Amino acid sequence: QLIGPRTKAIVVVHYAGVGCRMDVIAEIARKAGVVLIEDNAHGLFGKQDGRWLGSFGAMATQSFHETKVITCGEGGALLLNDPKLVERAEIIREKGTDRSRFFRGEVDKYTWVDLGSSYLLSDLQAAFLWAQLEQWEDTQRRRRAIWTRYEAALRAWAECLGASLPFIPEDCEQAYHMFYLLMPSLAARQALIAHFKKHQIIAVFHYLPLHRSPMGLRSGGAAAHCPVTDDVSDRIVRLPFYNDLSEGDQQRVIEVALGFTT
Repeated sequence: QLIGPRTKAIVVVHYAGVGCRMDVIAEIARKAGVVLIEDNAHGLFGKQDGRWLGSFGAMATQSFHETKVITCGEGGALLLNDPKLVERAEIIREKGTDRSRFFRGEVDKYTWVDLGSSYLLSDLQAAFLWAQLEQWEDTQRRRRAIWTRYEAALRAWAECLGASLPFIPEDCEQAYHMFYLLMPSLAARQALIAHFKKHQIIAVFHYLPLHRSPMGLRSGGAAAHCPVTDDVSDRIVRLPFYNDLSEGDQQRVIEVALGFTT
């Protein structure tokens, strides 16, 4: 019901590497005649209905920032599933020039033909990234083990607190990007973070809602009605989760968590 004549696209976010309901959303986009775009920064190697996240929309963005599972420090990738977008994307990433066409011998010189910037990774960053991509299955196995240990150890405790663990629909194969808790209230979330900090464990909340940010407010966010976003943002807390988290360190996180009561 929010789609109007000025709507250009529907952008979905596969938060925590768990796929959105892409069958439903894709049908809405198709009927409305708008482009579907995936923010897949958390979802590399995740699937929905056996299909890779990032392959549903006309395009998808991928992040290789330092906080992501596969990283080169900064940078990312644009995945294009619509062949009509490839030529312009290639120009935009090459500072607005048709330099790539020149290298392929399609033009005898290159020049500026569009807006653009320098979006290319350095060779060193690309090599660092490629080595991790070659090992992605091993990385996923380790992260799956960490996620599963948290889920098994904390489920009963979370239920007693009135907290929730991540929900993974049956048709999703998650990317094991993070493990979080949804506490029953903002006060409980803040108390849990303070409890972890007292034991020298860093557990943090996540994004503040975009419509409540200074930029969002300047763009009309004050009028936005996003009750679920506001609620979840106030209650979420993320537990330590990284590729080389040892079983011993994770067990300490679990034991400290189990010692928390409201």
